[in-house]
Amino acid sequence: MAGAQILVVEDNEKNMKLFRDVLTASGYRMLEATTGEAALALTIEHVPDLVLMDVQLPGIDGVEALAQLRTDTRTAQTRVLALTAQAMHGDRERFLAAGFDGYISKPINLVDFLATVEEHCGGRG
Repeated sequence: MAGAQILVVEDNEKNMKLFRDVLTASGYRMLEATTGEAALALTIEHVPDLVLMDVQLPGIDGVEALAQLRTDTRTAQTRVLALTAQAMHGDRERFLAAGFDGYISKPINLVDFLATVEEHCGGRG
């Protein structure tokens, strides 16, 4: 059975390469976007099992992209995790309150990252 499909929204190419290497080696199918606008289009077109959304993006940021996904019946239930270097006290709670299903801080810990992805994909890696 093919692995779960994950859309990674990340504007830093080095980070994207790391996510690509880790996720594909773990059996996930991956889509990539570097802007909030591209994330919206790909999520509507493919309805991935999980979206890993960088919060700080050029154009539409991750929080606004999430808000738009939540208002579209095709994507309202799509699981979206905040992917961010913002790791100050209260940031996690702020992103969860904005509607994200979870939070991953960068730089990532590979073991924790994969455990979180697996948890939110229902183990379909």
